[in-house]
Amino acid sequence: MKPSRDVDPSSRPSPIRLRVHLPDGSTLRFADRFLIGREASCDVQVDSELVSRRHAVVSFSGGRWTIRDLQSSNGLMVDGAAVGDAPIGRGRTIRLGADGPELRIEPDVESLGVGGEAEWDTHASHDTGAPGVDSASHTQYVREGYERMLHRQRQRHRLIVALLALITVSAVAYGYRQNQLLAVERAKAFDTFYDMKALDVKIAAGESSAAVQDRQRVAADMAARKAKAQAYEQSSAIRIFDRRMNETDRLILKVTRRLGETELGASPEYLSEVRRYISQWTRTKRFETAVQKARDHNYTRFIVDTFAELDLPPQFFYLALQESDFEPLNVGPLTSKGYAKGMWQFIPDTGRQYGLRIGPMVASRQPDAIDDRLDWIKATRAAAAYIKKLYATDAQASGLLVIASYNWGEGRVLRLMNAMPENPRDRNFWKFVEQYRGRMPPETYGYVLNIVAAAVIGENPRLFGIHIDPPLMSAKGA
Repeated sequence: MKPSRDVDPSSRPSPIRLRVHLPDGSTLRFADRFLIGREASCDVQVDSELVSRRHAVVSFSGGRWTIRDLQSSNGLMVDGAAVGDAPIGRGRTIRLGADGPELRIEPDVESLGVGGEAEWDTHASHDTGAPGVDSASHTQYVREGYERMLHRQRQRHRLIVALLALITVSAVAYGYRQNQLLAVERAKAFDTFYDMKALDVKIAAGESSAAVQDRQRVAADMAARKAKAQAYEQSSAIRIFDRRMNETDRLILKVTRRLGETELGASPEYLSEVRRYISQWTRTKRFETAVQKARDHNYTRFIVDTFAELDLPPQFFYLALQESDFEPLNVGPLTSKGYAKGMWQFIPDTGRQYGLRIGPMVASRQPDAIDDRLDWIKATRAAAAYIKKLYATDAQASGLLVIASYNWGEGRVLRLMNAMPENPRDRNFWKFVEQYRGRMPPETYGYVLNIVAAAVIGENPRLFGIHIDPPLMSAKGA
């Protein structure tokens, strides 16, 4: 079939296509004028000696489809009657000559778009006067055809709506099921984390014993702790949780976990508050200057190694940054317990408790050459021992509670902590803040978050616009 170039100026495209059923059983569809004949150039080519080269033309004009004889040799028969032309109407059986091949031409009902009913009715109202045609029955047929088309459309619409509803219900059910599974995984991960923290407390307590059987228990506990840590890291709840975080929040939670608290307990407020303290650090040169000083004087390597010997997180390095900017001769303001001195800002009583000699100028802000608090090596060892004691007992392996105790005063924090259940699941920073935030000085809460923020920056300083290598990483490689 080839489109004809012989266009009738009076014809125009129809909103209703026609279907032409050929003698060989095939079907063609047309939306515009087409020629019927034996010639290969005809749109409907019928290969028969009884068919003229150009036998008839079908065109749409005046709101209706019409077939017209093109002065063929054998004439045109429409529904058994010889005609010069005839409307197609609801459909016509066309014979090309009295004994020629037969075609069936009828409207393609599915081509009638919504809103096309009026035009079809107009088309049908003009299809009168042809042999065997009854106008009223024809119009009724057209309306019935339109109704059948609408019925099919409604059926398709209902099917589509039903499928969409099924998809929606399935998606909701799947989402609900996934949320249930995630909740179960979160609970399992939560339990695993605090089982791990309970082992931390046991290990820390056992390490202080010289008994062989205690050492053996410590080794077993350490193996169990390693297995718990691997299970926690591989938990789908943790992997999904991490994927939902941006890089800054992932680092905040990584540092928080290293300091002994699970990211599953962190609130959105905690994340936003740490980000705020990160912003404060990056507005000055304080972090970069102090870290560079620690590196230049080899403080970093010594501090990290000293804490590692006691199996403490290296992030406690940043506690000295917050206390003194790594200044060994630093003297703080006068407190009710006396002057805090040195890189770790020991008050006199705590210094003595952890083996530091307190000099005669204890009541003065002046540096004292024989005060061990100003000896950064001795003070670092004392700080590690003090933090280990807090970490292994009262703070229940929570580095954040250790940091709070270091600032607010061991006695004040411990009185509140001792009123809490003695296990890491219920004695942790999140629970402590939940119960005692109103009693905790804003300075202490800010002190904790300031150190966390510094540790976060230290994981990847360049992410925060500070062009130095990560301090703890460079210390490990030194």
